[in-house]
Amino acid sequence: QVQVVESGGGLVQTGGSLRLSCAASVRTFSSYTMGWFRQAPGKEHEFVSAITWTGTIAYADYVKGRFTISRDNAKNTVFLQMNNLKPEDTAVYSCAAAYRLNRYTTYGGYGYWGQGTQVTVSS
Repeated sequence: QVQVVESGGGLVQTGGSLRLSCAASVRTFSSYTMGWFRQAPGKEHEFVSAITWTGTIAYADYVKGRFTISRDNAKNTVFLQMNNLKPEDTAVYSCAAAYRLNRYTTYGGYGYWGQGTQVTVSS
């Protein structure tokens, strides 16, 4: 059974940084597209960033230039470095995995999800 586990959330002040990690217990991690989505209270899930199995990297416009996604295939882990955080970044951040997914911004395209980690940015 595939498990996806996030860590690294927390409370930070405006302008601060956090680094989220996500480990996936899959056999061929390098063949998986890994994505980050977030959900603020009362809002829908929204795409944050993804790194595909081919190495393509994508960011939502509202995090571009502030967030950096990377992966370590040897450790089955993907990271999301979040800098210059803003109060509007406050949300539950969830990591997702999908085998050879190319439509990486689509929430429904991912088959495996973590439990989410809370990120709170105070003003």
